[in-house]
Amino acid sequence: MSKPDESDFTEHTISSRKVFDGVLLHVREDTVKLPNGRQAVREYIEHPGAATVLAFVDEHTLLFERQFRYPARRHFIELPAGKIDPGEDPLHTAQRELREECGYEAAQWRHLGTLNPCIGYANENIELYLARDLKHVGNALDEDEFLEVFTLTVEEALEWVREGRITETKALTGLLWADKIVRGEWKV
Repeated sequence: MSKPDESDFTEHTISSRKVFDGVLLHVREDTVKLPNGRQAVREYIEHPGAATVLAFVDEHTLLFERQFRYPARRHFIELPAGKIDPGEDPLHTAQRELREECGYEAAQWRHLGTLNPCIGYANENIELYLARDLKHVGNALDEDEFLEVFTLTVEEALEWVREGRITETKALTGLLWADKIVRGEWKV
């Protein structure tokens, strides 16, 4: 099989309407013109975006959170992360969430990449950051925020992936990066 030939399959918006306007999410329904000239309907969620952090407490160990996620009705193991506020720089979001949720500040920050977790039904972008040289300063959780912060080595976390204990997408993608960083295969 060959690489993609970069053909243009762009769909063009004919009309758009807001279906639902929530506190966090907004649902739209668009009519689009397909590359073959036909029309189709696209329903999707507008999301403000988020930032997530690979927070290294040492060369091999990351901060994780365990928190209940209502839509799935269960607890998940995740990396520190949060929603980008209107007009907020994604790096500031990452720094704010690391401080509020985990109680740490980092002297070194690096943007690693952008994740697109739900491309079939949402426009959410998640900015992935690396944080090093951590200093514990005490957390400041929101009044209605409940989570447990703990550490795992990258090796332990990957074992939790194999066991099905870590299934959340940001954590899985972050662990791909973390594993490559720890092994020295990706220089950051």
